[in-house]
Amino acid sequence: MDGEGGPVRTTCPYCGVGCGLAVSPRDRLLKASGDAAHPANLGRLCSKGAALGSTVGLDGRLLHPSIGRRRASWKEAAGLVGQRFRETIDRHGPDAVGFYVSGQLLTEDYYAANKLMKGFIGSGNIDTNSRLCMASAVVAHKLAFGADLVPGCYEDLEIADLVVFSGHNAAWTHPVLYRRMEAAKACGQQHVVIDPRRTDTAEMADLHLALHPQTDVRLWNGLLADLIRRGAIDRGFINDHVNGLNEVEQALAQDDQSIASVAVDCGLKIADLERFYALFARTPRTVSLFSMGANQSAQGVAKGLAIINAHLATGRIGKPGACPFSITGQPNAMGGRETGGMATTLAAHMDFDEAARRRVKRFWGAPTIAATPGLKAVDMFEAAADGRIKALWIMATNPAVSLPDAHRVRQALKACPFVVVSDVMADTDTLAFADVALPALAWGEKDGTVTNSERRISRQRALFEAPGEARADWRIIADVAQAMGFADGFNWRSPAQIFREWARLTAYENDGRTLNLAGLTGMTPQSYDALEPVQWPVTAAGGTPRLFTDGRFETADGRGRMNPVRPRGPAREVCEVYPLALNTGRVRDHWHTLTRTGLAPELCRNEPEPFVELHPDDAAASGVCDGQLTRVQTRSGEAVVVARLTDRQTPGCAFMPMHWTSAYAASGRVNPLVAAAVDPRSGQPEFKHTPARVRPYRDTWRGFYIGRRPELSMSGDLIWRRITQDGCHLHEFAGRGDVREREALRRRLVEGAGRDVLRLEDASAGSLREAYLNEGRLDRVFFATTGGRLPPREWLTQLFEKPCLDDLDRLNLLIGRAPGQPHSNSPVVCACRGVRADKIVAAARAGARDVDTVADATAAGSACGSCRPQIARILKETLVMANQDAA
Repeated sequence: MDGEGGPVRTTCPYCGVGCGLAVSPRDRLLKASGDAAHPANLGRLCSKGAALGSTVGLDGRLLHPSIGRRRASWKEAAGLVGQRFRETIDRHGPDAVGFYVSGQLLTEDYYAANKLMKGFIGSGNIDTNSRLCMASAVVAHKLAFGADLVPGCYEDLEIADLVVFSGHNAAWTHPVLYRRMEAAKACGQQHVVIDPRRTDTAEMADLHLALHPQTDVRLWNGLLADLIRRGAIDRGFINDHVNGLNEVEQALAQDDQSIASVAVDCGLKIADLERFYALFARTPRTVSLFSMGANQSAQGVAKGLAIINAHLATGRIGKPGACPFSITGQPNAMGGRETGGMATTLAAHMDFDEAARRRVKRFWGAPTIAATPGLKAVDMFEAAADGRIKALWIMATNPAVSLPDAHRVRQALKACPFVVVSDVMADTDTLAFADVALPALAWGEKDGTVTNSERRISRQRALFEAPGEARADWRIIADVAQAMGFADGFNWRSPAQIFREWARLTAYENDGRTLNLAGLTGMTPQSYDALEPVQWPVTAAGGTPRLFTDGRFETADGRGRMNPVRPRGPAREVCEVYPLALNTGRVRDHWHTLTRTGLAPELCRNEPEPFVELHPDDAAASGVCDGQLTRVQTRSGEAVVVARLTDRQTPGCAFMPMHWTSAYAASGRVNPLVAAAVDPRSGQPEFKHTPARVRPYRDTWRGFYIGRRPELSMSGDLIWRRITQDGCHLHEFAGRGDVREREALRRRLVEGAGRDVLRLEDASAGSLREAYLNEGRLDRVFFATTGGRLPPREWLTQLFEKPCLDDLDRLNLLIGRAPGQPHSNSPVVCACRGVRADKIVAAARAGARDVDTVADATAAGSACGSCRPQIARILKETLVMANQDAA
């Protein structure tokens, strides 16, 4: 921490890949490099990991406890939380309290929160935002394997001969893993992508199956039926190790499983479907990666089971290069699933059966134990809205943005009598509803472990001293537990103690549970500090790369289970009024609700603002043009974003990213549009299919404001978004009012600015341009127009980095560009090197024919490599256009 020694080895806080980092921190500054010794990434980093140094400052941090916006001491704040929880339990019972936690927590934090809720409060009401990501896969694993077990490892992704991406845009969501598969593909590995969108992953694949939304079960059932017809299932493996084939065959017989019928139902070409089925049948070393596109559905469990059925039927499990592989989205989603962070499990992969309840209660020395599963995420907030939940603690997540039907979530938070939020940032959409706010440590400050998608436990180590009064999440939980009278169960002094207790629980009376850390139960503080990445189960001999290698599963009879599933449509069908299927997801360089990546200017360049992606035919039918502000409406809500027209989007579908919040784009939030339909077994929401429609926004004026401080809220009928820049914040506006609306906004934004003002106004054109300087340094800029063009923003934002403007800068300030210098509005493709698309196009026209030669010419793609698929797509499009021009 702020040390003089060598690099600190730690783990990235972003996706479930769990990349190792080597970091040399000093004075809240750091440069992150990949840890070449970490088996998850072998030294590679994506754009987000490479930009971590831009996200560790203290601007905007929550640094002190507060009660009702009044600063309070830790003793007072924790005491009040403990008192209100205790009073709520005494008056209304333990189920009147709920915890909503996060995959951003460390395993030690998760363990402490679950222990307090299920063992000492005595309710199952703790759930995690992993419910939004992985819950369907969890249920599918338990039904097929007997427990929530991911059987494969990352090595399988490299040695497989075929990788099937089912609803998984790995090039964006897990770029470091994709680099490994990209290298394998260059050596002959084949890729098939099952996704309605032609994503970057699909663009690079050997075969893209752009199926109709929510027809995945039909496709995978058709595959299994085809494998049976071909005699390509492994009946020896089934006879020895698998139950349920007969029931599955009977279910398959209820539908026409011919390739022609499946192709029609899925909206695919017969030849493409035949090619996929034949490729799967003849490729023993196959990995099927499934992620949010499969899980985030009202039939997510069925999708996962259909994929697993194909692998169990062919014996492609427990073998090198062959497995169904559910890939997690958060850095510690797996750790939360292990420790009981989900409402549907008790702890350590134990359920709520009487024997498990007695075992855990005895181990914890708890006064009680939860008798039944608790409320899942969507249900928990519904319970807060209708008064069943009367005290709610939200840890390290932002449900006012991230949950579906987000307007309803805000109503629930407003209605709940007592809301506690522990977080790292002072201004989140959720924190605005907190009665008590508790400052938590951020990445780089906290110390503990995380578990990645291949079951690999890695250390996250502190790089900096705790700022202000911020505390580790486990300690905050322990403080509240002690205030509730549970001191004896929560008197830990370090995360090493918690981890050792957690490891002991996994091994306690373990008569066959796969999740077992017996080899780590004797860890000393020194060995915990030095812990190397290891995959569970962990024995005295070390970790375990693959599960089920002996054909035995964690079911009562040791046999895997095939489960019959029938295809059905989405929870809500599109209709004449809402003719589009709205799909939500991530973009390459951003993460969750922007509380971290939104701080990094380099990560805001590739996708600076929220958008809706539409097929040109759908846009034309609605009168929407490319680049136009567009209203996206569903039964639940409305957003206004920029339209992007592309044939990469399937006709009848629309896509919007999920990252933007009230602090970055109040009108660009997508989750208020998403209906709260869930899978009935997993409780996971259907984020991938909400009936929607689009219309032009028809603004009357536009403008932008650049200032050194961010404006976090706007009033009136204004559409706006904030984009972080080096040294300033760019705010874009569009309004539907008259000049009075514009003037009211201008006055508020420039209030208190210096008297050195440059101003240019053309009333007849409705144009106004102002710049405010303070001792020669640019302080604020406000440009607006009712119909004319606005200048590019890049040169103006660069002026904020100058300590003093020279005469030429002042002369051209209101023009908005430096004289004689060409300016490009082309989008940034390479976040690391700041290379724009036009440079890549120029390189292609000059003779570059692959990504490596583009990197040599422009440096794009030469750092983290996350942009390589986009570069490849631009190359392909440029060469096609060149050939058309030549013809």
